[in-house]
Amino acid sequence: MTEPTKASPAPTATARAKPAAPATFSPGKIALAAVVVIAIIAVAWLVVTLTRFFMLVFAAIVLGAIFDAIAGWLIRRTKMKRGFALAGSVVGIIAIFTGAFVLFGSQLASEVDTIREQVPRALQGVEAFLDRYGLGTRVRELAEVGGNDISQLVSQAGGYALAAGSGIADFVLVLVAAIFLASDPTTYRRGLLLLMPAKAEKTASLAIDDAARGLKGWMVGQAVSSLVVAALTGAGLALLGVPAAGGLGLIAGLLDVIPMIGPIIAGIPAVLLAFTVSPATALWTLVLFLVIQQLQGNFLQPMIQKQAVDVPPAVLLFAVVAAGVLFGFLGVLLAAPLTVVVYVLVQRIYVKTLLGKDIKIAGQD
Repeated sequence: MTEPTKASPAPTATARAKPAAPATFSPGKIALAAVVVIAIIAVAWLVVTLTRFFMLVFAAIVLGAIFDAIAGWLIRRTKMKRGFALAGSVVGIIAIFTGAFVLFGSQLASEVDTIREQVPRALQGVEAFLDRYGLGTRVRELAEVGGNDISQLVSQAGGYALAAGSGIADFVLVLVAAIFLASDPTTYRRGLLLLMPAKAEKTASLAIDDAARGLKGWMVGQAVSSLVVAALTGAGLALLGVPAAGGLGLIAGLLDVIPMIGPIIAGIPAVLLAFTVSPATALWTLVLFLVIQQLQGNFLQPMIQKQAVDVPPAVLLFAVVAAGVLFGFLGVLLAAPLTVVVYVLVQRIYVKTLLGKDIKIAGQD
């Protein structure tokens, strides 16, 4: 009889496992990875270097949108040709800015000596009033503690003013670019869409429409707010007898574009000129700006948000601070429209398209 054959033992796990082939990096892959890293670094460096250029481009877009909106309103009202309507909108905006600063600047120049004499006297009167009630020492200690911070803030504000005053070339560049953009916006829109991939072209078109709608709504609401602030400030200062009430009112209306910070900047020269009348007038001027600020924050600002984009106030405040840190005075000036545009683009591109969430884009009816 033949003996039964024995089954061969199953191969062990060690025997089954094959040693992994060592990873090999060809010179071509290493070179490709190096090129990609260098390209990313170069693009990042280029973006950081050209931040001011990008802000100037955005400023031209915002100003061009303002020109386009005013020209469209003139065409609907008067039936004039677009070229004349656009020229009228440009001349009107320049006249408003020039008139405000001429009215205020001439009056301020004539009152400089008076301010220099009145402010120290007013401060001495305030100190005497505080000493009478035993608060003078405490206030002086607080003033000494905060003196360095205030000096630093004033120096930074002076730097912003110097940068704004020396930016004539930038202003001319933005003005000319805005006129070109407003004269034929369809051409620039079509050229931007041609740069997009075919799959993203529809989303990009909708995003541009959303941004334009939000920006237009912001401009309408902000125009009403600025007019109200200018009228109330000018009328209130005139009743108080403050010099250059008209110019100060126009400046307050123009600076209302800057959220939170604009009214503070507008209030400083008003209080200084009020000191030329009396310390009591300066105090009432401060109260006037506080009341108008409350009116703007509780009534006018919600109206703007309803017209454009419901951006939370805290987000808007942090956006102003961040824009000032990153882009300086120009960033502070453009913080509000930039926040509006970024807000609607995030809703359209990220939340609605990439995440697929069914939301209503801000600014849509």
